[in-house]
Amino acid sequence: MDRIFDNIWILRITAFILAVLLFFYVKASFTDDRRETSPNSQVDILTDVPLEVYYDSENLIVSGLPETVDVTIEGPVAIVVQTKLKKDYKVFVDLNSLLIGQHRVTIQTENFSDKLDVTVEPKTVDIVIEEKVTQQFKVEPEINNRLFAEGYILQSMTVEPSSVIVTGAKSVIESISYVKATVSTSEGINESFTREAAVKVLDSNLNKLDVIVEPQTVKVSVEVVEYSKSIPIKMKRTGRLPNGVSINRLDINLDSVKVYGPKSIIDSLEELIVEIDLSKVEASGEFEVNLNLPKGATRLGTEKVIVTADVTKVVNDPVVEETSGDAVKTEEKDENQEPEDEKNDEEVEKETTNDKEKQ
Repeated sequence: MDRIFDNIWILRITAFILAVLLFFYVKASFTDDRRETSPNSQVDILTDVPLEVYYDSENLIVSGLPETVDVTIEGPVAIVVQTKLKKDYKVFVDLNSLLIGQHRVTIQTENFSDKLDVTVEPKTVDIVIEEKVTQQFKVEPEINNRLFAEGYILQSMTVEPSSVIVTGAKSVIESISYVKATVSTSEGINESFTREAAVKVLDSNLNKLDVIVEPQTVKVSVEVVEYSKSIPIKMKRTGRLPNGVSINRLDINLDSVKVYGPKSIIDSLEELIVEIDLSKVEASGEFEVNLNLPKGATRLGTEKVIVTADVTKVVNDPVVEETSGDAVKTEEKDENQEPEDEKNDEEVEKETTNDKEKQ
């Protein structure tokens, strides 16, 4: 082996062969470069080309297909430009011969010039053909409670129409957990309103599902009220009764009253004190008493309550009242004077009779 490479002619022949091979390689590369940069050839990409699908759309649903694809065309400049301007080409998949189930299909092209090299991206797609199902669902309205102004709460929400028709693949329809209409608005809600909201169809993980909804929007009416709570009323007596008046009973016409205002303040209230000034209770009957608004509350359901009083007026007995004055004592003496005199006469007469008998 070493003797062969020691021969000068063998080395010269080997070098010549390598030189020839290198020459043809460089020439081929140069030719390819010239072809790519040739002014008579152009490469262009047609982006977002609509993908047409042929199948029984009345009874079937196909999932997995992209709505658009990208198409690369290469060829003479004039034909490339003409293809882009006319846009009479077509990119499609024909699924009419396929049954329900999973399939891998090739995207096909049509109406491209034979002088163009056409490449579609993606070339193939995995699809699922399913039975089309239509079902009615009740719409659930919702709104973020943090949008309400302080002291206001949601009373009720209604939707018109109250239900929608959802169409989609059977497996998708069976995975529906929520059909919602979310109301979007600015913060500080303090009055009722009606607004349109888009219908969203979601699964159990709140993922939006690919279905057809009819109608796509509904009207949501939001009823907003001021926050309130019924607070028990407690009566507190103040002042002193007028002389000669005795209370048998005091009643208030209400057991509780609604207090309006921020939830944090209203919920902390346990009772509302109603002060009854006894000095003004002079006779039986009804009279009004103003209620005091608690600090932080905005208003009361009623500003006044009616108090019913049952009282007795005390009449002074002159016989009992020994301290009523000298006039009373004098009257008592005058009334009893005659009986006392008569009693004395009888006693004198008896004493005289007894004296005679002794003699």
